[in-house]
Amino acid sequence: MKQKLFILGRLGILFTFGISLTILTNCSGKMAEEKAVLTTAPNVPPPIKRRVPAKVTIELETKELVGKLSDGVEYTFWTFGGTVPGPFMRVREGDLVDFVLKNASDSKVPHNIDLHAVTGPGGGAAATLTLPGQNSRFSFKAINPGLYIYHCATAPVGLHIANGMYGLILVEPAAGLPHVDKEYYVLQSEFYTKGKYGDKGLQPFSLDKALTETPDYVVFNGSVGSLVGDKAITAKVGEKVRLFLGNGGPNLVSSFHVIGEIFDHVYTEGGTEKNQKNVQTTLIPAGGSAIVDFKVDVPGNYVLVDHSIFRAFNKGSLGILKVEGPENKTIFSGK
Repeated sequence: MKQKLFILGRLGILFTFGISLTILTNCSGKMAEEKAVLTTAPNVPPPIKRRVPAKVTIELETKELVGKLSDGVEYTFWTFGGTVPGPFMRVREGDLVDFVLKNASDSKVPHNIDLHAVTGPGGGAAATLTLPGQNSRFSFKAINPGLYIYHCATAPVGLHIANGMYGLILVEPAAGLPHVDKEYYVLQSEFYTKGKYGDKGLQPFSLDKALTETPDYVVFNGSVGSLVGDKAITAKVGEKVRLFLGNGGPNLVSSFHVIGEIFDHVYTEGGTEKNQKNVQTTLIPAGGSAIVDFKVDVPGNYVLVDHSIFRAFNKGSLGILKVEGPENKTIFSGK
């Protein structure tokens, strides 16, 4: 009996030692390092498959450039990465993010970045104030999962945002998000121009219209027509679609709706809980976000709109989800 107890005792010691050694090895092991995949709207980086945190480097450059706002209409955009909205960033809960911000040498003003995913003063804004031709660096731990806006916070903040400096960063939950077949990135924002909607040529910014919150353009992904025609997002009948939605503002609240669809699940304001089912329209505040999931059951063109409806049909916040596949007349039999 004593011999058995002795053997069991030794096994217990060895088992405990093994666990302790494993813990020590994991604790002392070097964190894996990787560079974040950044995508331009409406594309989204693939889901993160690893189930342990990593050190993730994100490099982003601010650029000032003239681009298309609508057919025949140009605007001087201030951008992250040369696009409006800025690139979609995807990291995992628990990741240590090493963030490098560069400001192009031909920029006329300083820029920085405030990531709403950051726990710390200014969301990184003070740490990243960057002069033209310079770069800055800071790090943060992605503590809180969710979908977050990032934007420039250099004074005057409103001007930098109004000129196009915003985007989305997703901090995936440690266990990941439920599987879907298609993921897309759609961000609404507004532009305040001296000329009226559709006036041709290079349009300067109108401070008066910004102060009175009367934009001439309310658009998805930076310009009128960015999600129509050959730029429409696509899916096939039976697929589950996820939209990562943002609102760069700088002023208006979005009433996001897909004509002919009902959201199966809504992650309100970009949180990680599916707290609403069977939703027709969801509100997205300025500087906020939402995630919507839905299955497409019948083919056709589904229209994405801000249901403050004059914005959609008269100011530009309109896109298309093109669904292809067999008809299902038990669900819908119209034209």
